[in-house]
Amino acid sequence: MKNIIVPIDFSIQSENALKVAASLAKKYGSKIFALHMLELNQAYLTSTEGFHPEQTVFLLKMAEKRFAEFLDKPFLKDISVKPVIKHFKVFSEVNEVAEANNADIIIMGSHGTDGLMEIFVGSNTEKVVRNAEVPVLVIKHEIKDFKPKTMVFACDLKEENISAYQRAKYIANQFGVELHIVYINTPGDNFLSTEDIKIKIEKFSSLVGSEFINVKIYNDYTVELGVLNYAENENIDLIGMPTHGRKGISHFFMGSIGEDVANHANIPVVTFKIE
Repeated sequence: MKNIIVPIDFSIQSENALKVAASLAKKYGSKIFALHMLELNQAYLTSTEGFHPEQTVFLLKMAEKRFAEFLDKPFLKDISVKPVIKHFKVFSEVNEVAEANNADIIIMGSHGTDGLMEIFVGSNTEKVVRNAEVPVLVIKHEIKDFKPKTMVFACDLKEENISAYQRAKYIANQFGVELHIVYINTPGDNFLSTEDIKIKIEKFSSLVGSEFINVKIYNDYTVELGVLNYAENENIDLIGMPTHGRKGISHFFMGSIGEDVANHANIPVVTFKIE
């Protein structure tokens, strides 16, 4: 794990993410790219009337100064940290920065969202998860020393989940955690018998080139509830979720279980983009 991206908005949530990144960087010798996105209007940078270039430079300098002060933390001592400032708050740029710097993971702080605001606004974390091609680790609370021991990866055992499963397995190996694979069996049209699930496990195992993957079966009313309840009952430290990264009208109507779990879980969640 060589390169880590941490979006910074000067909040306590982004500091929590930075602490987790620092914990991993000390363990693996990783480099942290601390990313701050300004909210400058395009007109500010291009207009020749009413707004002078000196003012733009002033705002950038102020941002750089505040950024430097924010990164002056004792827990970052002896860690390689590179500040990156983008002019606009465009969340697809987080993925572009990650790809440009061969990042292994994006670590982002979040307070989660609930209710109508989640439907109409969403969270910054959701937007990053939706656009990111690399895994996104979502941190909800302060963790002074990030040392998870167990991770659950929820999987519906479809072929499209193979790449997400392989990434989850890689992250589990990197973190040195015990990996649980769980299939959430829900009522209604999605319910499967034990025998049907066994067939799905055998097919999925053959597709990933494994003799047999040990998959736990957990019954619950919804996939989200099943993942959260399984994690709580088994004292899991980290939840792994595949996500389609749906955008626009498709996301509004279909949503993403991965994003929902990332929003509502109390423990860290890492999402993996389905290719």
